[in-house]
Amino acid sequence: MFETTTAGSLPKPGWLAETHKLWPRWKLEGEALAEAKRDATLLCIKAQEDAGIDIVTDGEQSRQHFVHGFLESVQGIDFDLKVELGIRNNRYKAMVPTVVGPLRLKGRVHATEAQLARAHTQRKLKFTLPGPMTIVDTIADRHYGDRAKLAMAFAELLNEEARALAADGVDMIQFDEPAFNVYMSEVVRWGVDALHRAAEGLACRTAVHICYGYGIKANLDWKDTLGGEWRQYEAIFPALAKSRIDAVSVESMHSRVPTALLKLLGGKDVMLGVIDVARDDVETPEEVAGVIAEAMKHVPKERILPCTNCGMAPMDRAVAAAKLEALGAGARLARERFA
Repeated sequence: MFETTTAGSLPKPGWLAETHKLWPRWKLEGEALAEAKRDATLLCIKAQEDAGIDIVTDGEQSRQHFVHGFLESVQGIDFDLKVELGIRNNRYKAMVPTVVGPLRLKGRVHATEAQLARAHTQRKLKFTLPGPMTIVDTIADRHYGDRAKLAMAFAELLNEEARALAADGVDMIQFDEPAFNVYMSEVVRWGVDALHRAAEGLACRTAVHICYGYGIKANLDWKDTLGGEWRQYEAIFPALAKSRIDAVSVESMHSRVPTALLKLLGGKDVMLGVIDVARDDVETPEEVAGVIAEAMKHVPKERILPCTNCGMAPMDRAVAAAKLEALGAGARLARERFA
């Protein structure tokens, strides 16, 4: 009960990449970089195990960015043709590559890190992939001309890699869809369908991560405009409840999402965000257990997986490690109280 996990990303060591950045530059090249990525992945797994995390990840140590780490392996994208794009409905701007032709994978995307992680942990292993809607919102398009069509094209590629990851021994595959609480009507029209295509035929457990974003200024400023209650999830939870995805990751610690909305996810496992990634204050086990207790009013305890609100890639590494410890300790406390 109360199996713990994280949203996926963890900070990269300073010897691997720039720190405290969402799009860090690598500090090495060639084989030295490949070796450093492997070393960082193993350290990341060990840190999670030491903290008592039950479902570990590779920490996305081999990816510069959670979306573009996948796109680098896709043909039909021109990385030299970059344009400025307003991401998440113009919440912030970034220079992004452009889709210029039919999309297909060059080969396996994450075989090295998935197989490395599987070989070095006996715990359940989760692997994260960007969701099709979020990819569409993070790239320019000069070929498909329609967001839904582009999403389905990416969903096919994601499914190809997801099936291979499952064959590598991955226990859970999570699709990251922060765009889901920005384009709510599109989620209902075609977002869930694209998600289903990405997860088609997977025998392993599946999850979707939806959140209010990393703890960066653009996201914090946006949250300040959302009022006393954040009710974006109200528009999409019913669609997700009807979906074929097994688990939904939700931001809960220090968020203004009404906990009662969780009942709209009836029948789904809830990866409950009990760790705030937007502030450096480290939660206490008591605080973590308190959020779990509140969620239990609306979700069966057997369906709650304590988690982080979002990825921790831009955070200070020491702070992230302390928050992992708090996550593990808080879940243990909750088991003692509510088992």
